[in-house]
Amino acid sequence: MTTDPHALFDAWFAEAKAAEPNDPDAMALATADVEGRPSVRMVLLKRHDPRGFAFYSNSQSRKGGEITANPHAALVFHWKSLRRQVRVEGRIEPTGIAEADAYFATRSRDARLGAWASDQSRPLESRAVFEARYAKLVEDYDGKEVERPAYWWGYRVIPDRIEFWTDRPHRLHERRLFVRNPGSGSGAGADGWSESLLYP
Repeated sequence: MTTDPHALFDAWFAEAKAAEPNDPDAMALATADVEGRPSVRMVLLKRHDPRGFAFYSNSQSRKGGEITANPHAALVFHWKSLRRQVRVEGRIEPTGIAEADAYFATRSRDARLGAWASDQSRPLESRAVFEARYAKLVEDYDGKEVERPAYWWGYRVIPDRIEFWTDRPHRLHERRLFVRNPGSGSGAGADGWSESLLYP
């Protein structure tokens, strides 16, 4: 019982990367607006360490606006091939600029241009308009480096709760819950967490 939840996540994630046929790093991200109305979408985990779970997006998107208004989020990883899921809840903060720059540089050139072309979550007159906008950027940036847009950065979910769910026969599932101890900052090791079991 006293396992560090981040170490346990890394072990499960390594197994998922070996077993899942597509996108083992996919996670459902739930946010809510200032009135508490929720929305959820799939995003990709790009970094995990004891500080939390990081992903990247357009800060002017719907999710970006909700995160600004209500900086709390929940994540779910579902690895069907392993019959496991992980649930994460906590506050959400922007990553540093250097971290966002470093990740943006690893994206393909087309994906970097796509970040400039898309006014994410805003109305689009037609697909042709978007494709023309992208084609113009390809032309404009020919022979030039594609830098990170100022509105595109990373977010990190800093967990207060992490639950590990394992399928068991007859729906007698196993649920292990880790709750961050009061006063433990991000990056807390195993001693910064309390573990318990939940009825399925």
